[in-house]
Amino acid sequence: MSAERKKHPAPEASADGGGQHEDQAVVVDQTALLAQITEERDKLTAEKAELHDRNLRTQAEFQNLRRRVEKERVEFHTYAAEEAVRSLLPILDDFQRALKAEHSNSEYTKGMELIYQRLFDALKKLGLEPIVSVGEPFDPHVHHAVDKHETADAPEGVVVEDYQRGYNFKGRLLRPAMVKVAVAPSSAETKAERE
Repeated sequence: MSAERKKHPAPEASADGGGQHEDQAVVVDQTALLAQITEERDKLTAEKAELHDRNLRTQAEFQNLRRRVEKERVEFHTYAAEEAVRSLLPILDDFQRALKAEHSNSEYTKGMELIYQRLFDALKKLGLEPIVSVGEPFDPHVHHAVDKHETADAPEGVVVEDYQRGYNFKGRLLRPAMVKVAVAPSSAETKAERE
């Protein structure tokens, strides 16, 4: 600024003091300009911060979406065979019933056992897991009680018979087991049994 003043010498002060008034006007103009530039800078800084925040939120939403899609894709591949396995369970049940029936031809029985075992092993490789119920405490999450049996031979609330086997598929319940649950005998029956 001093080099500028050397090139353009300040006008000489008039007798009435007008030069001082001009200096004050220049200072006021520069102060107003500085205030305007500062205000614009603050506005742009706030806008930049808002855009940066919006960008970070958008990136976070995209990351969450990508993780969710990947999780769904993995679950789809993991449990894709679940419905196919579920549709084969009645066939597995029929095999179990057929194997319990008496047959005079032992070769036929061995063939049925072999077919059943191969089918069961193939389903296990896909992720089928049988639920062991008999002798276990009744669990409403994996058992469906269809009958109760009054007995003193088993503790109350323990599964005593499996009507239909239950299965998990890769750790998730596929079908609950239909079971008979032991209950304590009523007091009239207990007295009759004692006499």
